[in-house]
Amino acid sequence: MITEEIRAAREKLVLDHFHDEVEHRWDDVLSTFPHPRYEIIPTMTVHDGDAAVRGYYHQTRVAFPDQHHEIIALRHTDDAVVVEFWLIGTHLGPLGAIPPTGKGFRVRMTAYFVFDEHETLVCERIYFDSLTLLRQLIGGLDLKKPANWLLLLRCVRGALSMTGGKPAPDLM
Repeated sequence: MITEEIRAAREKLVLDHFHDEVEHRWDDVLSTFPHPRYEIIPTMTVHDGDAAVRGYYHQTRVAFPDQHHEIIALRHTDDAVVVEFWLIGTHLGPLGAIPPTGKGFRVRMTAYFVFDEHETLVCERIYFDSLTLLRQLIGGLDLKKPANWLLLLRCVRGALSMTGGKPAPDLM
């Protein structure tokens, strides 16, 4: 069982982490883990270590420079803080091979902030429905405009090119 003191310390760390991500204070975010690690379950990818996590931040903020969130609920378990939230942003840059559509999104997500026996944050594990995100990014294109036909084709090709990769072995 965790104590109220541990619960409060974990919650502060997680809320600071969330706040610093929105503010793009990457050094502050990374200071919340001794060894940064993100596991993105829908894509079965892992960003492990300072350089990999900074790369993840760069890629996502190029795609969604205004990315922010609204926390729905925060829960505690024996080894984690679980946060349900809305992730919100606008697709203004490439997301991997998917070209920018200029469309906004609002996707419900869950992040597990996992702690070890020493109360060290060891991982942020994120779950969301990638189809909901993709539908919002490309589903709202106005196909009455011929210019959007090529964009839609490029988006579909980009999304398909990102599938079929090998999942991170430690997520299997």
